[in-house]
Amino acid sequence: MRLTDEQLRDFDEQGYLFMPGCFTEEEVDVLRDEAQAIYASDRQEVWREKSGAPRTAFAAHTYNEAFRLLGAHPRLVGPVEQLFGEKLYMHQFKVNAKAAFSGEVWQWHQDYGTWARDDGMPEPRAMNIAVFIDEVMPINGPLMLIPRSHKGGVLPAGHDKQTTSYPLWTLDQDTVTKLAAEGGIVAPTGKPGGVLMFHGNLVHGSAGNITPFGRTIVYLTLCAVSNHIRKPTRPDWIAHRDFTPIEPVADDALLAYARSRRAMAAE
Repeated sequence: MRLTDEQLRDFDEQGYLFMPGCFTEEEVDVLRDEAQAIYASDRQEVWREKSGAPRTAFAAHTYNEAFRLLGAHPRLVGPVEQLFGEKLYMHQFKVNAKAAFSGEVWQWHQDYGTWARDDGMPEPRAMNIAVFIDEVMPINGPLMLIPRSHKGGVLPAGHDKQTTSYPLWTLDQDTVTKLAAEGGIVAPTGKPGGVLMFHGNLVHGSAGNITPFGRTIVYLTLCAVSNHIRKPTRPDWIAHRDFTPIEPVADDALLAYARSRRAMAAE
């Protein structure tokens, strides 16, 4: 999948792109089932809210076949290779939950701020490309973005280790207020299978979810190989040390896997 000239211009100006319908219902269904199984497991890679509900599962592509295929899927890898003009490696892979009634906030932050401070990433030549596994609605804690906030580079941030179960380099209220006055706030929503990609310096966050409707989003953090991290401080299942270039799988690989799983279940 290649981005059009118009999409490239929009991404450069706004800092994000939302592309609905990139994955089929059949492909998404198997990812949803696999995510729930991972959340139910007792793995160190699964972080939980203070309530015990799942918050995020790291590195699922290293121990789950469906997510391995997603992590090398050409519909995700291709657009980022196009933007960076070189091969990519997987810096981070997360399956983020926003559990019904108990999904907690993700404070306002920039991803590259964390990658630079905690991992020693030289430049913001990495970005998240996210796949909606459930329907993301205005009411169930969608990701909120501040358009054009990537233009200001890396902003001052404080290391919040108290608000939630996951430590984050967060922005203060005055900074967010100023940025929102300039760019507004948007919250891309849509059906399962939609894909959202956004610049590493784009300011974003999400509110808690007090509805009965949980939502799961998979985030691939794809980094240009030449921009690999230099001084990691986090476990390698959070910030990967394998800088091997990703070789994309066949476009129908995930669909073939979904069908094989369904055939096995029918036996």
